[in-house]
Amino acid sequence: MFQTLRDWVPPPHWTKITAIDAHAAGEPLRIIVDGIPQLSGETMLARQRTASNRFVTLRTSLMWEPRGHREMFGCILTPPVSENADFGVIFMHNDGYGAMCGHGIIAVSTVAVETGLIPSQDGDTLLQIDTPAGLVRARARVSDHRVRSVSFRNVPSFVLALDRTVDIPGLGCIRYDLAFGGCLYAYVQAESLRLRCLKEEYAALRDKGMIIKRAVMAEIPVLLPDQTHLSSLHGVIFIAPPREEEANSRNTCVFANGQVDRSPTGTGVSGRLAIAYARGEIGIGDALVIESILGSRFTGRVVGAEKFGAYSAVITEVEGSAHITGIHQFLVDPDDDLAAGFLLTESSVQHHERGKVRRRRSR
Repeated sequence: MFQTLRDWVPPPHWTKITAIDAHAAGEPLRIIVDGIPQLSGETMLARQRTASNRFVTLRTSLMWEPRGHREMFGCILTPPVSENADFGVIFMHNDGYGAMCGHGIIAVSTVAVETGLIPSQDGDTLLQIDTPAGLVRARARVSDHRVRSVSFRNVPSFVLALDRTVDIPGLGCIRYDLAFGGCLYAYVQAESLRLRCLKEEYAALRDKGMIIKRAVMAEIPVLLPDQTHLSSLHGVIFIAPPREEEANSRNTCVFANGQVDRSPTGTGVSGRLAIAYARGEIGIGDALVIESILGSRFTGRVVGAEKFGAYSAVITEVEGSAHITGIHQFLVDPDDDLAAGFLLTESSVQHHERGKVRRRRSR
C-alpha cells in the first residue's frame, strides 16, 4: 500500500544531509556524516571559525525546529589535524559552537566503534579525537560487538576563581566557583536558590541559570582581563546532593541559549574535579560519581596534575555510556521559508531570514 512512499526520491536540487543520532546519559548528539561542505582550516579552531562564519544556517537548520529542538546538540565530523588522531569533531548547539563536549565524546566514540568507522574487537578500543580545545583520547570498552562504556582523558582542567559572589536583582548575592574543564562554567550550589536539581524544577533551573550566566558573563572581562581565550562562559552548573547512595552529587548544567543538559555534563564533571582538587577534597586517583537531572551518571577521576600556563591544572578521565537512536536523511527545500530553522520560546520566535537572525515577540 505504501510502496509509492517508500520509493519516493526528493528533487535533485534539494539539499540532503545524513546524520546518525545518539544520546549519552540522555543528552542528544546529532552526528552530521554527509551532505555538508568540507570545512577549510589547518586547525580545528580554524575549522570551527569557518563553520561559525560561513555555515550559520546549516547549524540552525539541523539544531532548531522543525528538524531539531531547543535542546538538540550536534557535531560535524572532519578529517584529523593531528598526526595520530582518528578524526576531528566540531560541536554545535542552539546558540553556536563549542570547543569541547564530554557527552559528545562519549556518544561519537560509541557511534564510531559500533558503525565500524573505527575497527574494534572485544576489549578496549582506543580513539584519538581532535577538538577545538585540543586532542582528546578516548577508550571504548567493547563486548559482543557493543560499546558498553566510553572513558576519555580530557584536556587540562583548572580553577580560575573560588567563592566569587555576584549580586543579582531578584536572586540576591550568589556565590559561585569558576572552572574550566574543556568549557568554562560557573558552579553554584542549588540549595542557595532552594533547588535540588530535580526534573520538576526544569523551568526554574533553566530560567535562574540564564540569569546567573548573564550576570557572571558581565564580570568575566574584569575578573580575567588577560584571558580572552577563556572569556566565553559556556554555562552555569547547579550542584545538589545525590538522590542515590552510590553517587557523590548531582549536576544540572544550563548552557548556550537556555539549554538544560540531560547528562551530568562531561566537561562540567572535569571542572568539578578541578574544584574539588583545589579545595583539597580529593586527590590524584580519587573519583566522583555525578548524577544528572535524570539520575543518569558519569564517573570522573583525577589521574594527574600539571601546570597549564599560569594555572595549576588536573588531568581527568570521565566515563559514561551512549546509545544510537536513529539514522536520518534531512531534506532542505530551497522554497521553504523556514528552511533555516526557528526556535519557539515563551516570549519570542527566533528564526533565520536571508542569513540574519530575527526575533519576533509572541502575542
